[in-house]
This record gives sequence, structure tokens and C-alpha cells, in this order.
Amino acid sequence: MRYISTRGEAPALSFDDALLAGLAVDGGLYMPEAWPVLSAAEWRRLRGSEYADVAAELLALFTAPAFDRDSLRTLCRAAYARFAHPAVAPLVQLAPHRFVLELFHGPTLAFKDFALQLLGLLFERVLATRRQRITIVGATSGDTGSAAIEACRDRANLSIVILHPHGRVSEVQRRQMTTVASANVANLAVTGTFDDCQDLVKAMFADRAFRDEVHLSAVNSINIARVAAQIPYYAWAALALGAPDRPVAFAVPTGNFGNVLAAWAASRMGLPVARLIVGSNRNDILARFFLRNDMSIAPVEPSLSPSMDIQVSSNFERLLFELLGRDAARTAEAMRAFRATGRMPIPSSVWQEARRLFAGFALDDEGTVAEIARTRRESGYLADPHTAIGLAAARACAPEDRAIPVVVAATAHPAKFPEAVARAVGEWPALPPQLADLMTRKERCEVVPNDLALIKSRIRAHALRNAA
Repeated sequence: MRYISTRGEAPALSFDDALLAGLAVDGGLYMPEAWPVLSAAEWRRLRGSEYADVAAELLALFTAPAFDRDSLRTLCRAAYARFAHPAVAPLVQLAPHRFVLELFHGPTLAFKDFALQLLGLLFERVLATRRQRITIVGATSGDTGSAAIEACRDRANLSIVILHPHGRVSEVQRRQMTTVASANVANLAVTGTFDDCQDLVKAMFADRAFRDEVHLSAVNSINIARVAAQIPYYAWAALALGAPDRPVAFAVPTGNFGNVLAAWAASRMGLPVARLIVGSNRNDILARFFLRNDMSIAPVEPSLSPSMDIQVSSNFERLLFELLGRDAARTAEAMRAFRATGRMPIPSSVWQEARRLFAGFALDDEGTVAEIARTRRESGYLADPHTAIGLAAARACAPEDRAIPVVVAATAHPAKFPEAVARAVGEWPALPPQLADLMTRKERCEVVPNDLALIKSRIRAHALRNAA
């Protein structure tokens, strides 16, 4: 498998090179040269397999020849052995034809663990083989940072620096990042929004001299390995509900579009997906696009679902590339215009094509609290604010055929957002035992202005210290 840039001006790379590169040198995002497609018989053969084995089978289609199935099976079993639930990604039924797919049983209680626990092992294997060292830099709106740190802490051949928006993540999310005492981990709290943090990371990747100096790599969902590693849990859920002989719909709360893009990728690989429902909070750029073809940037507003407080959804570029017939020149021009003007004019025919599969839905904080309370009252299930948005989206945008099961991606444990949950149900959700002392651990973090030169100097110093 080879990987090409959405903007067409970077060389095609192998999987291991794309893994280490993260962002393409032309500013684009890597995509498979062609999506692998499984026959109905091949999908059926995966039914009843352990989660790690399903993941290995699917990921082998993306990683060859760097990783074969046997190597991937070993790595996947190691990655998912740390998950607290024996099913890894259990399905819970809330109502007829309505399910939640619990993606929060990993070590940091969020769906990001599925990709990042594996990516840590993939990085380690490739770097050891090549005798190389990298500096991972990532931006987080809350969950990616802790999952990336947990996956990369104490690894010999890499350093990691995570940027998060100061004061715009929950206290649990922040402490999961800042209380890790490993020498190869650094946290920078940027005075700005997640979009500011993401722009800083992209600017560093665009600086070739700096990129080469510190051997920069990425763990954000701009890294195609992140998207590939999230495809298996959609396949796992669909197979459990009868695919490929029965269609399924997914409702996904999303900010950077990577999670729902993985569900779209599963459909491209042959799974019968009837609808993909995109759930947004008050930062509703994605919902506005799918509802009325309005892709325009608005100010980022803090919300009870901070992991979705995003206005520039990086992974939308990957979908745009596909919607434009993989025309890299048109994709690059559309992205340049978007960043220059704050608006992305999408031809009506392209928007209509997107609407064939995608639906958009947005919910404000008041509605989110009401949905948490409603779900608890009607089914006894306790949802975090992000999952609550997915639940409301599933109810509002379910397929016309009500017999089609709708699976809501439960992206985070409710204990990560205790204030919002307590406001809804009058109950403070407890952290799992392994994190019971989180609120008393010592924090290590530096608050910095939104200053690219200053932040690059901090990253350079961290990389040099750990390389010594």
C-alpha cells in the first residue's frame, strides 16, 4: 500500500514512512492510493473473532509490507490487553435498534486509545528497526493529548510535546496529560483555542528546516495511521449486528472529523453503512455543512463537550479530496481559499453527493444536559456530554427504515466530564480505580502565548534534552 497527499505535491510514501511523516510536506494529508475492499464472504469470515484479531486483519490491508498479519496480531493483542472490558469495544443496547458502542475502556477513558495505544507500538517497532529518533508534536482539544502521552511515555526513541488550549479542556482531561512524570513528555498550555494549537502544529510541519532538525512526527488524526486504526471498531460493531447481510447506521460526535471519517472508510471497504450522522455542539461548522452547505468559520466557543470545540476540522480535507474525485489541485485550492477567506464554497453537486450518506446535527449545552438526563431516565445509561450529542443526533436523524440499527459512538467515560454529568443527573461520576488519585497528583505544564517561535524553542529544547 502506498499513500498520496490530498494536495498532490508530495511524494507517495509507504505506510511506515507515512506513519513517521504525519503531515505531507505540501501541507496535505496522506490517503491510500486505493481503498481496499472486502467481499461479503471476507467480511463474514471476521464474525465472531476477537477484537484484536479483527483489527489486525483490517490493518494488514493498510500496512503491508511494513507489517504483516502475524506481527500486527501480536501488536494489536498487546495494545488492547490494557483495556478494562473483555470485549474491548462492547455494544450496549438502549432501545429497539439503538445501541451505544463503548469506546472508553482504554487507559485514558476515551476513544483515542484505540488508535494511539497501537500507534505507540508501531512507532516503537519502526524506530527501533531504523535506529531513528523522532519528536512527536500534537494538538489536542482534550482527549488526544492524554491518549498520545499514555501511548508514548517512557519510549526510548521518541519525545512527545502536546499543545492544549489553556483553560478550555476539562480538569480531568488536563490532569491526565499534566500529571505524567515521564522525562520524554512535555505539555504546553497555549493561550488560545484548539484551532490555534492545530495551526501551530501545521506551521511547524510546514517549516522543513525545523521539521528535519527535531525529526518531527504527528499523532493527531492528521496521521493516516490514526484513521486506519479506528476503522476496526466500526467493522466490529457492524459485524456483531449482522453485517454484511444487514445495513447499519452510525451516529458519531466529532470535532476534527477523524472519527466519523473512519466510519466512512469502513463503508468504502464494503461494509453496508446506511447513514453517517455527524453530531456537533455549538461549534457547528460540520453540522452546518451537511445541513445547508455552509462551510464557514465562526469563533470557537467553549462548551460542555470541549473535545468538539473546533471550527477547522482537519480531516474534512480527506473527505473533500474524495468528493472532488481525488483531484488534488482542486482540493489544494479549496483549502487555500478556506484559510484565506474563512469560507469554503462547495459545488452543489458535491454537497448533494455528501448528503447521500452524511447527515448533520448540532446541540447546544442546554440540550446536551437535557439529553444526559433523558437517557439516564429512560434507559438507566449514564452518558458523557459528547456521547449525549451522538444520542440526540441518532434520534433526530435515524434512517427512514427504523429496522436499521443505529450505533452511537460513546467516545468518552462520563467521569471525564463530572461537572456536566452532575448538572444533568445530580450524581458525580467516579473515576475508575486506576485514576482515583488523579486530582491530587502533581502537575507539570507550562502556559505559553500563541507564539510560534517561542513554542518551537520549547520543543527544540525538549527534544535535545531527551536525545542527549
